[in-house]
Amino acid sequence: MNKYIGIDVAKATLQVYIPKSHTDLEFENSPGGLKKLYAVLKKQYQDEYPSLIFVYEPTGSYSTLLDRFSMQHSIDCFKVKPSQSASFSKSLDNRNKSDKIDARLLHKMGAIARQKNIAVPHLDEDAHFLQSLYKYLRRIVKETTALSNYLEASLLHQEDPFIIKRLRSKIKRLETEEKEITQKILTFIKQNKAYNNDFENITSIKGVGPVAGIALFYLFLRYPDISRNKLTALCGLDPVTKTSGSSVNKKGHISKQGNKIIRSTLFMPVLCATTFNQELKTFYEHLKRNGKHSTVAQVAVMKKLILLAYSLYKNNQKYDPHRFLKYQQLKQENLIM
Repeated sequence: MNKYIGIDVAKATLQVYIPKSHTDLEFENSPGGLKKLYAVLKKQYQDEYPSLIFVYEPTGSYSTLLDRFSMQHSIDCFKVKPSQSASFSKSLDNRNKSDKIDARLLHKMGAIARQKNIAVPHLDEDAHFLQSLYKYLRRIVKETTALSNYLEASLLHQEDPFIIKRLRSKIKRLETEEKEITQKILTFIKQNKAYNNDFENITSIKGVGPVAGIALFYLFLRYPDISRNKLTALCGLDPVTKTSGSSVNKKGHISKQGNKIIRSTLFMPVLCATTFNQELKTFYEHLKRNGKHSTVAQVAVMKKLILLAYSLYKNNQKYDPHRFLKYQQLKQENLIM
């Protein structure tokens, strides 16, 4: 068990438990802090250093430095899910919680690590760069929307012309930057052969343009092995119902807990698809005939569009509209017969 180094990752610090010397150490969650950790481990373990395994919970951007450090130094890692560590803690009847206790707990979890779950982290630098660009683009879109709403309210309340002028100037500048970042993303995708192929598969669906294609590609690239149910949940399209006894029986609705940008980005493509994409148009009209409200039917089309694009992405296929038409023809022939 001496080879399992428990690391509790926080925003600013890394709490590390080193079992060989039974010491609890704290380092900055920074390149400098990781260099100090490296020096301490090399000094204590010497020839045993190559056999060390870092055990930690991946915490989004906070653990990125540790991932990159482990990849650069070929260090095996066992990444623990939060649910796993919580269950493990309960099994030990652990009632206390602190960074030191968590680091020691993660060290003990090395006992349940399977070899298939231990590996040197792999970071796709191209994917990381693309995701950074898109996250910045999302920030610009949010800021533009907020300022546009502020401008609308200011015009309604007849605010000072100076404020109106400044708001319009800021919105114009953000819209220009949004176009620049979007073009930079599209250029980057085009220069990467594999990315360009995936992007073309996604945008081969009639109704999905470059902007919607970027949003979907970012989503699939970030979550490559996600299930269909979790994918729709990430987009906030999973159904929610509230019932309790005989008094509470609220109408079902989508959760809206996921990525709002994805939903807003796909709104216009859905409207376009229900007009020009025969498969999605037929699906939409079928729902309408069954008494579904337009909004409910559009949400269903959005969900179908996302899952269809994900299927094309995973199977490396382009959308074939004739396949649906052939299916419809065979269906009609069977009904006639």
